[in-house]
Amino acid sequence: MGIYQEVYDFAAKAGALEGYVYPKEKVDLNYLPRWVDNLVNHYHSLPSEVREEFQGLCNGTIGRAIQSLLPYLGEDHEVIKKLKSVISGKLPSSPDDFTYGR
Repeated sequence: MGIYQEVYDFAAKAGALEGYVYPKEKVDLNYLPRWVDNLVNHYHSLPSEVREEFQGLCNGTIGRAIQSLLPYLGEDHEVIKKLKSVISGKLPSSPDDFTYGR
């Protein structure tokens, strides 16, 4: 798979996670550990110079997912820690903060 396909694949999976965990009445959290492991591994498999190009957008997408999950999981949950490993800086202010990372 070419690098552009890899970036697209990562972005699609990150966006799907954000949409899946966005606040709603019921979220099945059983899927998260494996989903997050795959996402984090995929992120780290990309070359650092490629990650640098989209890091700000990744901070927003993954940060909003974290903000959605914090009420369910708390700061110390392994899923939260793993997701935080792929962002830099502060989290967006809420799951609805779409100005962050631009």
